[in-house]
Amino acid sequence: MTDRTAPQLPAATILGYPRIGPLRELKRVVEAFWAGHSELDDLEAQAAEQRRSQRTRLVDLGLAPDDASIPSDFSYYDQVLDAAVTLGAVPPRFAHLLDEDGALDLPGYFTLARGEGDVAPLEMTKWFDTNYHYLVPEIGPRTEFRLADDRVLRLFLEGATEGVTTRPVVVGPVTFLLLSKAVGEQHGEGAAPATAPPAGFTPLDRLEDLLPVYVELLRSLGRAGAPWVQLDEPALAVDWDVPRERVLAAAERAYAVLATETTRPERPALFVPVPYGSAEDALPVLARAGVEAVGLDLVRGAAPSPEVLAQLGDAVVVAGAVDGRNVWRTDLDAALARLQELEAGLPDGAARDGRLCVTTSTSLQHVPYDVGAERALDPQLRSWLAFADQKVEEVLALATALTGGPGAASEAFRTAADRRRSRFEHPGVRREDVRRRVAAIGEEDVTRADFAERAAAQAEVLDLPPLPTTTIGSFPQTSEIRSARARHRAGDLSEEEYTAAMRAEIERVVRLQEELGLDVLVHGEPERNDMVQYFAEQLEGFAATEHGWVQSYGTRCTRPSILWGDVARPAPITVEWTRYAASLTDKPVKGMLTGPVTILAWSFVRDDQPPADTAAQVALALREEVADLEAAGIGIIQVDEPALRELLPLRAEHRPAYLDWSVRAFRIATAVAGLRTQVHTHLCYSEFGDVIDAIDALDADVTSIEAARSRMEVLPELHAAGFARGVGPGVYDIHSPRVPSEDEVAELVGLAAESVHPRLLWVNPDCGLKTRRYEEVEPALRRLVAAAGRVRARL
Repeated sequence: MTDRTAPQLPAATILGYPRIGPLRELKRVVEAFWAGHSELDDLEAQAAEQRRSQRTRLVDLGLAPDDASIPSDFSYYDQVLDAAVTLGAVPPRFAHLLDEDGALDLPGYFTLARGEGDVAPLEMTKWFDTNYHYLVPEIGPRTEFRLADDRVLRLFLEGATEGVTTRPVVVGPVTFLLLSKAVGEQHGEGAAPATAPPAGFTPLDRLEDLLPVYVELLRSLGRAGAPWVQLDEPALAVDWDVPRERVLAAAERAYAVLATETTRPERPALFVPVPYGSAEDALPVLARAGVEAVGLDLVRGAAPSPEVLAQLGDAVVVAGAVDGRNVWRTDLDAALARLQELEAGLPDGAARDGRLCVTTSTSLQHVPYDVGAERALDPQLRSWLAFADQKVEEVLALATALTGGPGAASEAFRTAADRRRSRFEHPGVRREDVRRRVAAIGEEDVTRADFAERAAAQAEVLDLPPLPTTTIGSFPQTSEIRSARARHRAGDLSEEEYTAAMRAEIERVVRLQEELGLDVLVHGEPERNDMVQYFAEQLEGFAATEHGWVQSYGTRCTRPSILWGDVARPAPITVEWTRYAASLTDKPVKGMLTGPVTILAWSFVRDDQPPADTAAQVALALREEVADLEAAGIGIIQVDEPALRELLPLRAEHRPAYLDWSVRAFRIATAVAGLRTQVHTHLCYSEFGDVIDAIDALDADVTSIEAARSRMEVLPELHAAGFARGVGPGVYDIHSPRVPSEDEVAELVGLAAESVHPRLLWVNPDCGLKTRRYEEVEPALRRLVAAAGRVRARL
C-alpha cells in the first residue's frame, strides 16, 4: 500500500520547464566551451546562474519554494544521457574518459553525445512522438550498472541552499531500459560500437540488475531531505514490441522494489507521471506497487474509468490538464470540467485533502518560455497563446478553482473564454476557398505512373552513374549568411543587395560541389533560416516568433512556427533560387521542399480541426510549388519528410489512421510531378521499422534515410519489406563534428551495396549540413565521393 506518511503534494505543479534559457543562454555557453572560448569553470558557473534564475522565476509565477512543486530537471544536453551517466551505463569504448573512481566529467559527458576522433557517439532518435531527440543508451547482457554520478543530488542541494525545495526528476527504470538499444559484446575503449545482441535479448532483461542503483539513488536523496522524487515513465503510454503484459509486470516489479527496499522517510515519496498518452492499465499497477503519486495526461489521454480510479487506493492523482506540447490558451472551463469529473471518481474532497493535484500534461520543455516576449506578433494572435510561463499560471488557476469553488480564479477563466472566442471568430481561421480546393482532390490527383515506367524515363533524362552521390540539401550556414539575412530583415540591406549576396553564396556552393565531384547538386539553402519556418513565413495561415526557441537536441534549438488558420500559397517560394542554381551548372540540381507532415510536426499546429485536414491544406500549397519547379526545368525535386515517424501514435490502434492521412498528404504534394521528374524524400531521427510500409506507400522515386550511426540497421528492414525503389542510406553522420575516414565511409557504402541494387543505391550524408562547419564538411564530402568511387569500381 501507499505510504500515507508521505508529505502532501502541492495542489499545483509542473512536470518540467524549458532549460535552454529564454535567450538560449545555455546553448551559447556550452558551444563557447566546445569551441575553446571559455573554461569549464565558466560554463558551470553560468549554468548554475541560469538554474537559480529559473527557480526564482517559477516562484515569482506562483509556485511555492518549499513544497517540491518546482521540478529540478536541468540538463546540459539530454535527460536520457543524464540517466545513463548517473547509472554508470557508459559503453566501454568511452572507458578512457572515466577517472579512477569510474566517474565521467562534463567534457566526457559531451563526448558521449558528440563523439571524438574515431570514437562514435551514442545514437540519437526521437523522444516519443515529439520533436525532441534523446541519446540512446547501449545496454548489453554484461553492462555494469552502478551509481556513478551524483548530479541529481547536487541539483537538489543547490536549490536547498537557496531556500527552494525542488523535486528531483529522473527517467524511470522501465522507460530507461525500453528506450535503450540492445547490444552484444561491448568492445574496449576507442573501438567501434558493440556487436549485435544475443538472440532474444532486450534491455528490459536487465531490470533486476538496474534496480539496486535506483534504490541507492533514492537513499541519497532521502538522506539529503528531498520530500518527493519524480520518476518519469512515459514508456508506459506506448505499445512496444515487448508484450504489454511484460511491460506492466516490469513496472510493478520495479516500483515494488523502489517502494519497499527503502521506506519513508529514508527515501523521498515516489511520484510517477505517465505523460504523452493514455495508460489507464498502468495506473493501478503503479499504485499497487506502493507509489505515492501517479500522474496522467488528460490532454493526449482519457480520464481513467471509475473502475480504475477505485483501484488507486491512497495514491495521489496528479492530473495533466494543461497541454505541455502546444501553445494555445487552455480552455479552462473544459479543463476544469474534466478535473471535476475525475474528482468525482475519487474520495469526497480529494482536491482539498491533497488527493488530486493539477499539473501539465508533459514537461514544458516542448514550448517556448514567455509569450510576453513576442512583441512583434500580431496582438490578437498573441492573445490566443500560452507559452511555458502562461501555462504555469493556467495550472495555478485550475488548482485554485478546483479547491476554492466556482468563484475562485474567475478573472482568469473569463479572459481565457474571451480569447478563445476571438480566435475562432477570426476570418483567416476558416477560408472557404481553401476548403473547396482541398475537397476537390480526387484519387487521380494522388497517383503517379508505375515506378518502372518512371525510372526508365528518368534514367534517360538524368544519365547518372551507379551509386550517384548527392547531399540532403542545406550547406553550412556561415556567420556571413546569417548576418546578411539579419540585415535584410532589419532593413539595412536592400532587396537587390540581399539577392546578390544569396546568389553569390549559391554560386560558391555550386562550384564547391562541382569541384568535389558530386553527381546531383543542391543550391545550399542560404536564404533559409529553418527548413519549416522559411516556408511558414511565405504561406498564409502561419506566423513566426522572434524568441520562441525550443530545444531539439543538445544545443540545437528551433523556433516552431504557429499554424493558426487555413493555409494557402500566395506566390512561388523556392523557384527563383533553384532556377538560378541550375543555370550555373550542367549537372542536375535538386529542388528542395519541406513536406507537409514535417511542417506540421515542427510547428505549433491549430487544435480546432483534425490534423489530416490541416496536412491536406499544406500539401496542396506544396503541390503548387512542385508544379512550378517542374515548369522551371527542375528535373529532381526532394520533398523532405524527416518527421514522418515521429508523429506515429504511441498506441498501435491509432497508427493506421495516421499513416493513411500522412501518406496521402505527401502524395497530394508530389503526385503532380510528371513521368520524367524524379521525386526524392528524406527521413531521419527515427527508428523506421514501424513505418516501412508507409515509406513504400509514399511512392517516392528515391528515399534517403539516416543510417550512419546505426551502421545501416534500416536496410534489412527495407529489403525484407520488398522495397524496390531508390534508397540513399546516410554514410556520413552530420550530427557529430567527427570527420569520418574514407575507409569508414567505404565500409558503410559497401554494407549498403549488399542490400540494395547498385542502380537503386544513392550515396549521401545522413541529413542536411546546415549545422556543420566547412572545415568538417569539405573533407567529409571529399571522402564520401572517393568512397562511392571505390565501391562503384568494385561493382
